[in-house]
Amino acid sequence: MKIRPVPVEKDPQADLACLARAFAGLASAEQVTAFLRDLCTPAELEALSDRWKVVPLLKQGVPYREIHELTGVSVTTTGRVARSLDHGHGGYAAAIAATATPASPESE
Repeated sequence: MKIRPVPVEKDPQADLACLARAFAGLASAEQVTAFLRDLCTPAELEALSDRWKVVPLLKQGVPYREIHELTGVSVTTTGRVARSLDHGHGGYAAAIAATATPASPESE
């Protein structure tokens, strides 16, 4: 009789923390891009990119319908992102801050 391995109990929090450490350990946008391409399907990458694409438009106060017309991202997805921006875990805000270009001395 074939011996089957004992299933490992899942720990979603620990699994997410492990994945987060993998992202945090990468040193460049190129490395993150390569990791994402290896990790995600094309459809998953498109969904993630769509969500990130609407963030600046939402921050500018662009209406959902107009965001849809500009980007092709569904109103439902845009609403989901808006809800996360307002009531999420702060991840979008952290990413916005991390990717913001500092003001040049000329613009001050």
